[in-house]
Amino acid sequence: MHKLAIAAIAIALLALAGGKVAGTLRASDGATVVRVVDGDTVVVRAGGREERVRYIGVDTPESVKPGTRVQCFGKAAAAANRRLVAGERVRLVGDAEARDRYGRRLAYVYRTRDGLFVNAELVRRGYAKPLMIRPNVAHAAELRRLAVSARRARLGLWSRC
Repeated sequence: MHKLAIAAIAIALLALAGGKVAGTLRASDGATVVRVVDGDTVVVRAGGREERVRYIGVDTPESVKPGTRVQCFGKAAAAANRRLVAGERVRLVGDAEARDRYGRRLAYVYRTRDGLFVNAELVRRGYAKPLMIRPNVAHAAELRRLAVSARRARLGLWSRC
């Protein structure tokens, strides 16, 4: 009886946590990108509401941050993100934390039509650098490898900034 009670409590806690099990990622059913804010932030529409999404594991130069000048390659990074996802259906995959301190949803973003991992593509092309903020580090090694390759090839921001 004691083991059944523990199992029931564990199942209830998993349900409250949204089904997240340590070491696994949650995915959305899909969303549509309605606005590209900058190189690493978009606004999506899902379930009839709009939500701001910050890409996990990457950082692009600032292009729209209030009180901050436009940084080297900021506008190019925003334009690249726009070409990749504007108007596209995307799948949002979470990591350990659902939101950042600004209330934005945190996600690894995948283009639905071809499965392109957008966060990684921005790093691969030199528009973003890896930004690892624990505990959201599921793709840290992959993003670091892509950044090393982009830097060696002097792609994107590595060519000018």
